[in-house]
Amino acid sequence: MTQTIDLKNGNFDYSRFQTNALEQIKNGQPLLGEQGVLTPLIKQLIELSLEGEMEHHLAICKEDGLSNRRNGKTAKTLQTVHGPIELETPRDRDGSFEPELVKKRQTILNESLDDKVLALFGLGMSYQDIRNHLMDMYGTDISQGMLSRITDKLIPAIAEWRSRPLESIYTVVFLDAMFFKARENGRVVTKTIYNILGINQDGYKDILGFYLAESEGAHFWLGVLNDLKSRGVEDILIACVDGLKGFPEAIQASFTKTEVQLCIVHQIRHSIKYIASKDQKAFMADLKTVYKAETLELAEQRLLELDDNWGKKYPMVLRSWQTKWDQLSHYFKYSPEIRRLIYTTNPIEGFHRQVRKFTKSKGAFTSENALIKLLYCSYMNIKKKWNQPIPNWALVISQLDIFFEGRLKIRL
Repeated sequence: MTQTIDLKNGNFDYSRFQTNALEQIKNGQPLLGEQGVLTPLIKQLIELSLEGEMEHHLAICKEDGLSNRRNGKTAKTLQTVHGPIELETPRDRDGSFEPELVKKRQTILNESLDDKVLALFGLGMSYQDIRNHLMDMYGTDISQGMLSRITDKLIPAIAEWRSRPLESIYTVVFLDAMFFKARENGRVVTKTIYNILGINQDGYKDILGFYLAESEGAHFWLGVLNDLKSRGVEDILIACVDGLKGFPEAIQASFTKTEVQLCIVHQIRHSIKYIASKDQKAFMADLKTVYKAETLELAEQRLLELDDNWGKKYPMVLRSWQTKWDQLSHYFKYSPEIRRLIYTTNPIEGFHRQVRKFTKSKGAFTSENALIKLLYCSYMNIKKKWNQPIPNWALVISQLDIFFEGRLKIRL
């Protein structure tokens, strides 16, 4: 049945509406949406509220001795999560009326539609996909410009998150990079984002921050580490990295007691690239005896044997292991539980793999801003699963307390 209620000039026959609404519901007409049974009532309530606001505004003008009066109405389309509503909003002569319920330039009724858009954006959907989804589900058409303005609401939240206070002590932090394509000045460039994942004294992990690298080196990392210090970080026990240029120097300048453990897996990947394919299987078998050794002394013996077997053929590879050995070998002094935790940057690489699920449909981001917004949304989705400490944490923290005596602040 077609809607027959006359809403012009504020005429609303509730008895007639009730009779028609019941018949429409019986015929299967939806409650909400463009043709919804309740849409006329919602429209009427909003318009009556705006009329009430106008009356109040004119009364205040009169009390203040101002000459002001009504000046007709303006038609506008108000988008809601259930579809569009066509409104007639009152105007005043001097243009001083500022309604509260539906503001002058407001085109969305409340934050529920914004929340839908942000949720879809956080899942990695493009603006066009979001538009299609909202049209299919709610009959609501939102321009890409409006979608961009909605997602821009994330910017203050991101700024607040990136400057939020941190805990004073982190047992382990992991640093690694992600690479994305983004448009800049009319061309597509590669953007490097460094993420820092920290494990606190309770064994819970969190992303402490992500940093856009304009350059790599001690100067850049010193800025990153000083940012962590300014947000409250006083001590880091172990930093696990993949051989980042300039990081050891920067960490020594900012956190002088922090132990730097280079990622064994990254070192292996880097080495194997320079080994001929016919030798890779045999070389890896010998190399495994080094990084899987039970003690540091045995590992160093195996490294000498590796040099005897392969040093003349692949001197560059062996020289890399020997030069970095001090920072590659820290993990040998710990128990298997701590070794498994720090010998690789896998925890943050796992985070990166999950981020890729949200960004895999993006060939190139429209801007650096768009990249940061989606990274933040991805993080917020992933973080929901980080509600338990890492496995065997009670054993790990007990042993760390022995190795780093007096540096933890554990309350018993």
